[in-house]
Amino acid sequence: MLITNPSNRRYITGFTGSAGYALITQNKAIFITDFRYIQQAKTQAPSFEIVQHSGSIVDAVKEQLINFEVHNLGFEKDDVTYSLFKKFEESFSGVKLVPLSQVIESLRIVKDEEEIKLIKKATEIADQAFSHILNVIKPGIKEVDVSLELEFKMRELGAQGASFEIIVASGFRSALPHGIASEKVIETGDFVTIDFGAIYNGYVSDITRTVVVGKASEKQKEIYNIVLEAQLNGVNKIRAGMTGKEADALTRDIIARYGYAEYFGHGTGHGIGLDVHEAPTVSHKGETVLKPGMLVTVEPGIYIPEFGGVRIEDDLLITETGNEILTKSTKDLIIID
Repeated sequence: MLITNPSNRRYITGFTGSAGYALITQNKAIFITDFRYIQQAKTQAPSFEIVQHSGSIVDAVKEQLINFEVHNLGFEKDDVTYSLFKKFEESFSGVKLVPLSQVIESLRIVKDEEEIKLIKKATEIADQAFSHILNVIKPGIKEVDVSLELEFKMRELGAQGASFEIIVASGFRSALPHGIASEKVIETGDFVTIDFGAIYNGYVSDITRTVVVGKASEKQKEIYNIVLEAQLNGVNKIRAGMTGKEADALTRDIIARYGYAEYFGHGTGHGIGLDVHEAPTVSHKGETVLKPGMLVTVEPGIYIPEFGGVRIEDDLLITETGNEILTKSTKDLIIID
């Protein structure tokens, strides 16, 4: 099997650099990279034979296939582009290419103790950064400045950086589920939705909180409390043995009961690990059965165009007896005067 996906490559080899393919046969484990990463690969991937390529990495793979008389080669069809696939076809003469999906991802879905430890540290950093940013948010500050301060604080606390482009969406923009921080100035009366996370030793956290700047209107309180009720129902009841679809219904049904189903258009959550979005899926399409050691988010929301929106998100570790909420930041409605 040829592993090209960066996160899968890291998971299998331990290599944290940005270039290289892993080739695994019945008898050999080979890691192919260029001059820049040879010493790093030898240190981080000691179980692999390290091969340096100076020309095309595809040609280097071809040479190894010939050396080890490989006739069938599995490749990651969800990662390989069409143009790269055509190069494989042209170069790997006599080799049958077998498209594979979610092979390594199925191994990654349940985390071991060390992975859980790293994710817990990433959530701790995010929680500390959220506490800090509450002292920064005020009328007159731009969304992008809040985003910048959040990332700076997370790095100061030991993160490699933000786990994705930080969402800071205020006022009418809070109705955008993925409202990346903009030049908009935060104003009195705004909802401010902040969705962010930290990367710690390759593993991520993902948290969302929504606050109000100034006095909250009755409508804002109503929307917030509905989302909070749905979110609490999810985090209190999600457990091993449920499918992602069943877990999704824990939040979705409450929002629907209040008449806001059309304003909750995304899934309740997703897995986290090396990637900020990975298996399992917690949505109406989620068929995977949750098991102890899986990490999922629970993030229902209501988004009303021209009014604003609310999302509340925690990271959960599925356990033998239920779940452990890793993100600790308060979910009470915070009013920033």
